[in-house]
Amino acid sequence: MALGPGKYDDICTYTQQQSKAAGVVLIIIGGDKGSGYSVRCAPALALKLPDVLRQVADKIQKDNAPLYN
Repeated sequence: MALGPGKYDDICTYTQQQSKAAGVVLIIIGGDKGSGYSVRCAPALALKLPDVLRQVADKIQKDNAPLYN
């Protein structure tokens, strides 16, 4: 994760506060500030993010399997 505020950190922070979430991963594709991502969570939770993101990627790929063939 990048140190310091990213270009979408304000939206990520807002989302975390409004949802009262322990953590938020925000991925923007082709936004008004370009593509990017922002992460807001405690360091202990950040250690789990690679596994969580792999699970999400696997689910997306499985759900869209017919499109890959």
